[in-house]
Amino acid sequence: MRIVLVGPPGAGKGTQAQRLKDYLGVAHLSTGEMLREAHQAGTALGRQAAEYFEAGRLVPDDVVVGIVADRLNEADCADGCVFDGFPRTVAQAETLDAMLAERDMPVDLAIAVEVPESEVFQRLAARGRADDHVETVRERMGHYRRLTQPILEYYHDQGVLRSIDGTGTPDEVFARIRRTVDTARQTAS
Repeated sequence: MRIVLVGPPGAGKGTQAQRLKDYLGVAHLSTGEMLREAHQAGTALGRQAAEYFEAGRLVPDDVVVGIVADRLNEADCADGCVFDGFPRTVAQAETLDAMLAERDMPVDLAIAVEVPESEVFQRLAARGRADDHVETVRERMGHYRRLTQPILEYYHDQGVLRSIDGTGTPDEVFARIRRTVDTARQTAS
């Protein structure tokens, strides 16, 4: 099963993707994590990506798509994966669909994790990462509204979008996600 998690920065996608990975026994593809690891390792790609994410801007599609394409070729993706932080634009969603079509592995489910903007700011302030300063968060929220929210319609039109309430404890949110995934699996069988 291939699942795309969509939601604003701070919606808990990373936490829930990790839980979903464990629940389904599939790979967790976190572009943010992959980019941060490349930055910490001091690679050219990491330095290039850091210029963008430290300024609160999206990393260019060609860089992100290249990372995802390479990752999809790894053995642990054969039985499925959870996409966390990708796709972020309709163009990336279309590119992902093309990459997956080549592998005969379509997106089975897109889950929109819905969290009010005021709660997003509280969550990001609490986690205290270097790229979570108020101005950077405002910039990232602007990118999300302008570039990422349109993929909700894209996945809705494909019939794979499900929305869940992303408020509450991580356990409460995961229970909603698990029910959504279980229903989708039953429907597909």
